[in-house]
Amino acid sequence: MSSRTFEDKQPPEQASSGFEFLKGVGQVTGGTLLSITLLASSIVAGGLVGLAISFRNLPDVRQLRNFFPSETTHIYDIKGKLLTSVHGEANREVVPLDKISPNLKRAVLASEDANFYTHHGINPSGVGRAVIVNLVAGGVKEGGSTITMQLVKNLFLSQKRAFTRKLAEAVLAIRLEQILTKDQILEMYLNQVYWGHNNYGVQTAARSYFNKSSETLTLAESAMMAGLIPAPEEFSPFANMKLAKLKQKEVLGRMLELTWITQKEYDDALKQEIKLGRIRSFQGSALPYITNTVAQELAKKFGREALLKGGMRVQTTVDAKFQEMAEATVNKWHKTLLGQGLYKNQIALVSVDPRTHFVKALVGGVDPKASEFNRATQAQRQPGSSFKPFVYYTAFATGKYAPDSTVVDSPVSYRDGNGWYYPRNYDGGFSGAMSIRTALSQSRNIPVIKIGKAVGMNRVIETCRTLGIMSPMEPVTSLPLGAIGVTPLEMASAYATFANYGWQSPPTVIVRVTDSSGNVLLDNTPKPQRVLDPWASAAIIDVLQSVVNNGTGKGAALGRPVAGKTGTTSSEKDIWFVGTVPQLTTAVWVGRDDNRQLSSGATGGGMVAPIWRDFMVKALKDVPVEKFKSPSQFPRPKSN
Repeated sequence: MSSRTFEDKQPPEQASSGFEFLKGVGQVTGGTLLSITLLASSIVAGGLVGLAISFRNLPDVRQLRNFFPSETTHIYDIKGKLLTSVHGEANREVVPLDKISPNLKRAVLASEDANFYTHHGINPSGVGRAVIVNLVAGGVKEGGSTITMQLVKNLFLSQKRAFTRKLAEAVLAIRLEQILTKDQILEMYLNQVYWGHNNYGVQTAARSYFNKSSETLTLAESAMMAGLIPAPEEFSPFANMKLAKLKQKEVLGRMLELTWITQKEYDDALKQEIKLGRIRSFQGSALPYITNTVAQELAKKFGREALLKGGMRVQTTVDAKFQEMAEATVNKWHKTLLGQGLYKNQIALVSVDPRTHFVKALVGGVDPKASEFNRATQAQRQPGSSFKPFVYYTAFATGKYAPDSTVVDSPVSYRDGNGWYYPRNYDGGFSGAMSIRTALSQSRNIPVIKIGKAVGMNRVIETCRTLGIMSPMEPVTSLPLGAIGVTPLEMASAYATFANYGWQSPPTVIVRVTDSSGNVLLDNTPKPQRVLDPWASAAIIDVLQSVVNNGTGKGAALGRPVAGKTGTTSSEKDIWFVGTVPQLTTAVWVGRDDNRQLSSGATGGGMVAPIWRDFMVKALKDVPVEKFKSPSQFPRPKSN
């Protein structure tokens, strides 16, 4: 039933005129009586239109033609599961009038303004009666507000009760009714009104009180909601079900009196069991590492005001169950590492689809409740030897080097400022001539420094920038050993670009953003660009497979093609494993927030590769085995 049909159902005007009402007011003086009578007469006759001249400073109601109320932003996983809602003061979801239950429209009109579809913004007898009572009482005792008056009060005027404000409400209500239809005003009111517990508008209120859409509210639920409007927190069924039922009965009684419902509907509604939902406003997120990252990205793109009030609908790149599995894996290994003596350890994990650069899992620490700091996106930590592939890729891209090119692992020294730098291998020894494949598999330090020096450290930095690593870097001799700060997200994204043979899209946790009407605000459909040489990318992936098959990354073996690299910094402050299969790239970091040593002898291969493997076994459970493309499938770059 359309709310328009109420116009046909309005009973004849029952209220007494302002003059008749005076008889019951009490004893007043002759002068006062004359003043009151004249004022009441002017109101009943529509004299407020004339008073409008006195209110030149009132807001311009014409701006409401383009009014968009603040709305809650909702963040969903990739399958449409709600992860969290973000809002400022007002938690609101706007719905059109035809998506609101006719039961609720009838209940609100019966309770608040039964003559809504016949008056022109004010109810003369109601306002006249209220004005007289308030004048005699010497203050505001009675409202007499129509729905239109309540709407302009909520949108434009302070909540302070005053006689002049009541007149201003009336003037604005008359003006508003001249530019908007009754249905537009009712729709705006139902979406604007406060229903308690930080719920603004019918939709969020219906979801909070009854766990359903406003479109499906029953008569019993609608009457209870309508009864909340005068004092939502006081009459709330969450706070006092007995009082809420009493207000429900009052509303149903008014609807029956107006013949808008039958006696049977009245009786059935009173008997209906009310099943409450739960208070939803200001709830935390079940997956805060994801939703906080999304919120930061939205605020950066659209501004914080739009995030809190813009009513955006955000589809993320993650599957909630997949993310929960990643968090459970991190939590399990945190406890395991504690048992191995790695006290106060933190773990971050980022998983990226190399084909799209969509983030599939992002875990920023072992307990989001204990710390909001997101180590996956905010912690700049040294990558150690997991940085070495960037150096070797740069060498391959020159066309002068290949996986089997020879490099000599022997003592060397370099001028460093006023002194000399003598690089060392992790084991302290030297192994002589070896291929680049062997040097990377065994994570030898001196060969990668020699190659870095040969191709030029500035070229290595250029590769890093192309891969999205934006930390400050200097072309110093120790750069190839990972003497910079990077985030796990940067590392996962960089390796994902290798795994996709040089094709790259910006890494993101957001697939799509729309407004509440479905208009697209942001579409992150991947638009890959080839940013690296394909042969050099395939060559580094080929060498990184040797790391897992015969080198320091054996603990990451999955029984399917895997390319990856361990990373261990000096003094064991940061340990890593970054690895990939053709369909999924994952970076895992372990360290301490205070940047102290984890444990003597802690290594990426010994302690992080097993975490990576455990996660990837679960992540790839139903994913078919794929091989990487051979470098021979791509043309080798010409030497430069």
